[in-house]
Amino acid sequence: MGLGAAEAQRLRDIAVMRRVRDRIDREYAEPLNLQALARGAHMSVGHLSREFRRVYGESPYAYLMTRRIERAMTLLRRGDLSVTEVCLAVGSSSLGTFSTRFTELVGVPPSVYRRDHSQAGAGIPPCLAKQVTRPVRNQEARARWLCIA
Repeated sequence: MGLGAAEAQRLRDIAVMRRVRDRIDREYAEPLNLQALARGAHMSVGHLSREFRRVYGESPYAYLMTRRIERAMTLLRRGDLSVTEVCLAVGSSSLGTFSTRFTELVGVPPSVYRRDHSQAGAGIPPCLAKQVTRPVRNQEARARWLCIA
């Protein structure tokens, strides 16, 4: 039995959203904006935004910022870059916006995180460190994920 037209379209939209997410993952340090992502997906900005949120539970911008903060956390744990250098390395052009978003997601400012977590991941396999330190907006979902994993 074949798929209905609506189901087939839904699966195509999910595949497109995966490509958008993969592009964000690859190009997080580049100046990405919603218009460029929508153009690359051959969708309107509104449709891309709605579909991305439907599939991933957050807007493309929120996903991009989470990826940037995740990478910033890794760079700050290394301890060899200043907060400003990390901010620029992850594609943020405003130190103030970067610090505000970092504090929202992680719970402490980047300078405090750098001071308290420098070399904290030493000896932990990178795949495990990535899972444990990943910033998650929805803390309730993170708690459920940690219980399952």
